[in-house]
Amino acid sequence: MYLNKAFIIGNLTRDPELKSLPSGIQVSTFSVATNRTWKDKNGAKQEAADFHNIVVFGRQAETVSQYLRKGSSVLIEGRMQTRSWDAADGQKKYRTEIVADRVQFGPRGTGAGAPAAPISKTQEDKQEVPPMDTIEYPEDSTINLDDIPF
Repeated sequence: MYLNKAFIIGNLTRDPELKSLPSGIQVSTFSVATNRTWKDKNGAKQEAADFHNIVVFGRQAETVSQYLRKGSSVLIEGRMQTRSWDAADGQKKYRTEIVADRVQFGPRGTGAGAPAAPISKTQEDKQEVPPMDTIEYPEDSTINLDDIPF
């Protein structure tokens, strides 16, 4: 059995670029940066960044292009793929990329790539949000081990 699976968590290095194939399918491409840290043999902290080319197809490509911007945090789940082609100068070119099956957006902050939260000025927008349903636990809870089913 063989497995070709990639998981990447990082930040976009550029805005997604949306294109259409002749068949009409949408394709979005962008790059994600990940970093890693380690200690060298002398105990000094070292850091390095890696850059990953990402390709997304279909409706998910449209959503990515609409909501993600440079600096956005993202989790990519997909497969590794290497393409090759002959360049105009006659050389063979290669590109390794991750073809995304799933793109999960990271937290939206006020940092780079995230739009600022809108400021509401009307009274309707200032209505209080009802409290969430919570579980109320009894104050004195004694657990009988015979009641646990496992």
